Amino acid sequence: MPRIARTIRTASLAAAAVLGSVGAAAQSNVIYGLIDASGSYIKEVGADHHSWQLDNGNLQRSFIGFRGSEDLGGGLRAVFRLESYLRIDSGSAGRMEGDPFWAREASVGLSGAFGTTVLGRTASPLYLTTINFNPFGESPGFSPSARQYFGSRGVVVGDSRWNNSLSYNNNPSDTPLRINVAGNLAEAPNTEHNLGASVAYITGPFAFALAAEKIKNSALPVPDGFERQTAYQISATYDFTIVRVYGQVGRVKTEATEDVQTILYQLGIAVPIGNSLILASYGNSHIKTSVRAVTDATTTIGYDYFLSKNTDIYVAALFENLSFVSSGKTLAGGVRLRF
Repeated sequence: MPRIARTIRTASLAAAAVLGSVGAAAQSNVIYGLIDASGSYIKEVGADHHSWQLDNGNLQRSFIGFRGSEDLGGGLRAVFRLESYLRIDSGSAGRMEGDPFWAREASVGLSGAFGTTVLGRTASPLYLTTINFNPFGESPGFSPSARQYFGSRGVVVGDSRWNNSLSYNNNPSDTPLRINVAGNLAEAPNTEHNLGASVAYITGPFAFALAAEKIKNSALPVPDGFERQTAYQISATYDFTIVRVYGQVGRVKTEATEDVQTILYQLGIAVPIGNSLILASYGNSHIKTSVRAVTDATTTIGYDYFLSKNTDIYVAALFENLSFVSSGKTLAGGVRLRF
């Protein structure tokens, strides 16, 4: 049973890890990362052709990281984290061309009894709850939630990380309450700052989270006439031992030349069988403008087998239906190694 619980926590990014990504490391300096590669069959929605390709980071984006801390005395520590995405299929850095080298995180700050506060480029609170409350985590290839909120057609304006940000979490050790607050400075002309927060309650097999963000600037392109975006999300998960169940409901409203309102929901499960997991998730994104409504319905199933605590192999399939265009699908099999 302990092996099964560990497998679920590792493979499906169980909610106990929510908001804990910037805490001080036990070691003074650590090099770590993850490599994910897969062979894939892909037919995009609306396309009349398909392709076979070697993909990087289908189940989880590949990256390398450096983190460290210094004991300043009195329970206070200085902490830093530098993380760079990798594209091992081409040997390139970043998720795409033009991505910053330290795109995953670049932060420095202080940690103590008060919690952890860091400055730099950090993940937004909404992104952290999105990836921790669905069975496929941050998977850009197979997580309906990650794709519909933050993918190439995702409704959240800008990146999953905020530049020029200050991020705080309460670093809980003996309380089920997790708090994460983040904001950034608007350094470009005619822009204002972003602000986001999440509150999670995690106890035993149950976890629940609320997240909210107001976005007024982005390092990535924004819609014409963009003024602001507000996003709200409710997430929950429960581990029944034989199956972990996930659920999310969100609302994202974008105010621009053309206002857009999107309602999103996701249901998912992770079923442990020995050293493996069966994963399934359904996500629905209903996008409404003054002109028309578009629905993106995505279903994903996967099988993940752990060869060791650090290495797993997987197969997964995604089926996507988008209004007014032909359906799409992705089939992939790959290997993931943590170090």
